[in-house]
Amino acid sequence: MNSPPATTAISFADLGLSEPLQRVVDAAGWNAATPIQAAAMAPILQGRDVLGLADTGTGKTAAFLLPLVQRLLGQPGLLTERPRRLRALVLAPTRELALQSGYAVASLAPQLRLSVAVGGVSINPQMMALRGGVHVVVAALSLSQVELLVFDEADRLLDLGFADEINRLLALLPVVRQTLMFSATMPDSVAALADGVLRDALRVDVRHGPEAAPLIVQRAIEVDTRLRTPLLRQLIADAGWKRVLVFVATQYASEHAADKLRRAGLQAAALHGQLSQGRRSRVLADFQGRSELQVLVCTDLAARGLDLANLPVVVNHDLPRSADDHTHRIGRTGRAGQAGLAISFICADAPGSEAHFRLIEKRQRQRVPREQVAGFEPAPRALAPVLDDTNGGIKGRRKSKKDKLREARTELLL
Repeated sequence: MNSPPATTAISFADLGLSEPLQRVVDAAGWNAATPIQAAAMAPILQGRDVLGLADTGTGKTAAFLLPLVQRLLGQPGLLTERPRRLRALVLAPTRELALQSGYAVASLAPQLRLSVAVGGVSINPQMMALRGGVHVVVAALSLSQVELLVFDEADRLLDLGFADEINRLLALLPVVRQTLMFSATMPDSVAALADGVLRDALRVDVRHGPEAAPLIVQRAIEVDTRLRTPLLRQLIADAGWKRVLVFVATQYASEHAADKLRRAGLQAAALHGQLSQGRRSRVLADFQGRSELQVLVCTDLAARGLDLANLPVVVNHDLPRSADDHTHRIGRTGRAGQAGLAISFICADAPGSEAHFRLIEKRQRQRVPREQVAGFEPAPRALAPVLDDTNGGIKGRRKSKKDKLREARTELLL
């Protein structure tokens, strides 16, 4: 839960944060609230529903976890009651993000009883963790006492075919509750669904402001498809990057590209939804720790919410399907006020690749100059026209609901 420094002069004390939690944020070096924290924390502490929109890497997690923890700790008898009653439910679209949020809660308030329940691992230890009751959990047997409901990466949870699951969940929750939604992107179609869940919500949108925007330099390199991986190796060698996050389109592509990099002498690993949770956790720990793992080749599993501290560069080996996915991918770098670099490969021999990236540029209102690298120049080809697709995916045909359901099940929930 990295909270970047802000240029505003608003302190956490000004926002009503309790002294014990102020000591925690002081120890973490958070000198002032970021724009999303400054705008959202006080209303959350007052009990309001909030829809919070902010760029990646600007402290959204802390914006809802700090007031959530304070509200729980402020309830008389909470820590001594038996059995414990579930008070807060935090929903996340991937196991990694759920585990990350659970770790953040444990760091802020170790006295709270916490359980993180995810798929892909043995259910028995998770069921045992629920015995005796918990205060904060991702999923539970009884939700009748929940007071705070949080949708982290709300657009992903509400958009990818989870409507039936969300409706069943909401039916189990008390009608009177506080609901919080946070994300870096919120398409209009998803915003309409959010309006049906939130009650008289305060909308806080601090995206793309001068104080909030990540410091990410973007590059777009034209290259033929077959030369992408050799070009990636060359870029790594020339720049001396110690850690690189590479995004590809499929699980097979992640394994294939990682294998080619290993055979070229680089320490590389794949990360995707078909890996066991233990393997996924070890790969992420190796990438963030002191191991020699240099390149992590992943699907969009890693695009959402993961806080990879001090990550210098992200590479789009395959272009993302949508502009929103592009925003989340490149947001893994340039976090916590640091500079970052995002490189996208434009495949000159792939029909529609240039037009696809131009539409991403149009959506993000930023032009990225095209460049070529000596020795990897593509054969010249005519540019494709810009497509005008204002909804859904923009690479190839628009994703159907069936496509979304399949992706949601196989990539996020396995």
